[in-house]
Amino acid sequence: MARPRNKLTARQAAAITSPGRHSDGGSLYLVIDGDGAAMRRRWLYLFNWRGKRREMGLGGFPAVSLANARKGRDEAERLVREGRDPIAAREESRRARSRKPTFGEVADALIEAKGTEWRNDKHRGQWVATLTKDAAPLRSRPIDEIDTAAVLEVLKPLWTKKPETASRLRGRIEAVLDAAKAQGHRLGENPAAWRGHLSHLLPKRQKLTRGHHAAMAYSEVPAFLAKLREHQSESIAAMALEFAILTATRSGEIYGARWTELDMETKVWIVPASRMKAAREHRVPLSDQALTILKKLADARAGELVFQSPRGGSLSHVAMAKVMRRLGIGGPTVHGFRSAFRDWAGNETHFPREIAEAALAHVVGDQAEQAYRRGDALEKRRALMEAWASYCAKKAGAELRHYAKQANPLEGASTKSAPQL
Repeated sequence: MARPRNKLTARQAAAITSPGRHSDGGSLYLVIDGDGAAMRRRWLYLFNWRGKRREMGLGGFPAVSLANARKGRDEAERLVREGRDPIAAREESRRARSRKPTFGEVADALIEAKGTEWRNDKHRGQWVATLTKDAAPLRSRPIDEIDTAAVLEVLKPLWTKKPETASRLRGRIEAVLDAAKAQGHRLGENPAAWRGHLSHLLPKRQKLTRGHHAAMAYSEVPAFLAKLREHQSESIAAMALEFAILTATRSGEIYGARWTELDMETKVWIVPASRMKAAREHRVPLSDQALTILKKLADARAGELVFQSPRGGSLSHVAMAKVMRRLGIGGPTVHGFRSAFRDWAGNETHFPREIAEAALAHVVGDQAEQAYRRGDALEKRRALMEAWASYCAKKAGAELRHYAKQANPLEGASTKSAPQL
């Protein structure tokens, strides 16, 4: 016959004042010690474990209600049935709650939480690589034990050899430690902070000389395109390169182009904000020559990507650059064709500066001016891109120079320095 359970009511439990053990059934007891002002009430669960009688406290009453004491008893009973010591299981749970997470655990959680902020997988991959490979010595350490010495241990080997990598690593370590502090896992100042801290311990990093992608002179682009079509007519990467030149877009926008972004009837390619450098949607008017490339690719369409690798998936991020090297072009870069387009528009046409800049997806003017300029001048830009495509189709003009023979591609008359666009 089963023993009775839940014999007490909450009111009865509150009314009991006599010292001793008062059974609620199911091996749960309300234990009262002392009397008067010294009286202490607590819940107790009795169970057998490996042939021995054991006692497990479930908290004081009334802080722990009768209902919650029964829940604690039921959970302990379940563990006993499963062959687990409920007291040991509770201690293990307490230790787990009090244990500080490792740097790697906080870093991985931060990457997951910030995932929606990043425009593409490349940015996420950079964070992952930095916080796994470069910060490897920190990953297994408890987050509250990361101090200045630990941060310097990973920064110093890179600080002068790879200053850009080291700077990004420091910033991302700082972000992880800030996240840990916000979660209550750390106290005090951030040991990866630069201003007022690491600035006194590491040499100031020299500013990068950004600037410039080598660009082919626009007068030579027609000859280059003729050579490109002659020698690489069946290459996906070569068609991607020609399409990039005709649309004056960035490499990343080309490699990620999807068929769903293209409207062949209206001759428009809409690059979503998530794939644009400025995080703003960009409508690209497509010239007839650009459409010819797309129609050729559409006949053999094998996936969602426009310029898909023959092996499946996207092309390598250096695929177009390799095409240029195979054609003997050792100075100008793929990105430099945007500068060639801009120079041609400024020197050879009467299109307004704002139209040429809009074709490059550049933001023109201050915030007030941008607020009033709602449109993107699509049809005016369409005329500009058709004119550019017609110019690129010319066979006349300067012969293509032998860039690969130059020792320094940024010197000499055959290339010029082009600003990053």
